[in-house]
Amino acid sequence: MKDIPQQPKGTRDFYPVDMRVQNHIFTVWRKAALKFGYEEYEGPSFEHLELYTGKSGEEIVSQLYNFTDKGGRNLALRPEMTPTLARLVIQKGGELKKPFKWFSIPRLFRYERAQKGRLREFFQLNLDIIGTESIGAEADLLASIANMLFDFGLTDDDFSIGVSSRKLLAAFLEELNAPDKNAIYPLLDRRLKMANGEFETALLSAGLNEEQAKKLNYFMGCVSLEEVKNLTAPAQNASTAPSESSVAIRELEELFSLLTDSGFANCVKLDLSVVRGLAYYTGIVFEVFDKNKSMRAIAGGGRYDNLTEILGGQKVAGVGFGMGDVVLADLLREKNLLPQSRADLPIYLTSFNSNMNLLFKTAAEFRKAGVACSHPLAPAKFGKQLEQANSCGAKAVVFADGEKSQNGIFEYKILASGEQGIGTLEDILRLL
Repeated sequence: MKDIPQQPKGTRDFYPVDMRVQNHIFTVWRKAALKFGYEEYEGPSFEHLELYTGKSGEEIVSQLYNFTDKGGRNLALRPEMTPTLARLVIQKGGELKKPFKWFSIPRLFRYERAQKGRLREFFQLNLDIIGTESIGAEADLLASIANMLFDFGLTDDDFSIGVSSRKLLAAFLEELNAPDKNAIYPLLDRRLKMANGEFETALLSAGLNEEQAKKLNYFMGCVSLEEVKNLTAPAQNASTAPSESSVAIRELEELFSLLTDSGFANCVKLDLSVVRGLAYYTGIVFEVFDKNKSMRAIAGGGRYDNLTEILGGQKVAGVGFGMGDVVLADLLREKNLLPQSRADLPIYLTSFNSNMNLLFKTAAEFRKAGVACSHPLAPAKFGKQLEQANSCGAKAVVFADGEKSQNGIFEYKILASGEQGIGTLEDILRLL
């Protein structure tokens, strides 16, 4: 026997029951983004390889699906959407009226070890605000995250948004006189995954002395801005510019104030362990986790004011986040918040006499009225037709040739409750 073909490792098949889940996620994502005034955009599924190496260096290639096309061009399937967005901004330049708020739901590809919560092909919601340095942009993004998770049926007991600042972290490292900050950032990003004492040992290996390592470890564990203030350089007097750390703390205070007044105080907390691995973040960074942190991050992002400049364009301020579908679906499944039945087929038409002409005629009338419906495609016993109705996931069976089905009046049965009756199409739809 021939081997049964399998899908590539790290990818998924979406049978109709799986697409029901995907479409539910996409629908909530899209409605939430539109509710906050974001406009949808798209880009190609593959880009020139240098778009990613220019941002992240040559080492990123090992994480990409890259190839050379027939014209000898080095290309890569997109692993994230932000570089494409930056390219779009660079190409249009001053034609785009700023600030603007865009969103996209791209299919992305990363060549990495497939594991729970992380696949090689996945979908991701991206929301970005381009053209403003105001902390209001971060507040708008974080409010949209909380709002859309509420729209999925989650509560603030189910998730938490951890907020930090790369600007604050950079300022504190500067105050510590820390050497080789680029060697320290990856350690900070892995801090919570290290055993007790391992983090400080790693910091010593990165060039910090023992006192610096202890101070940095303590700083990373701060849970309030008051604690942070006690560790960082004090604000300068009125005749001099404020310190970088005080500027960063003021940004965080303003952000938390805006989110508190918006009703999201219970969702958001200071979490300096949030560092984000990408080098282009310049300010506020954040990650969203389930409350117990038993899964990978649901979403993550931050401010990237230098990205367009890194890629060869003019400097344009930006802030955004990505929310993957894989971990989100795992959390919704755990909370029993995924749709159990389809919602797009209200009616299945049946005929006691297997009158196919009548079924097609009635279905055409229903669809002309804007009502989705299905029916048998070949003569079948009535019991078989009811089985098909249940199998299709229809909400109601309408009998096209019942004894009382005439002049726009139909006999019907609501499948979930077993309720039967007679009424117009409008009556039936109201019951559904």
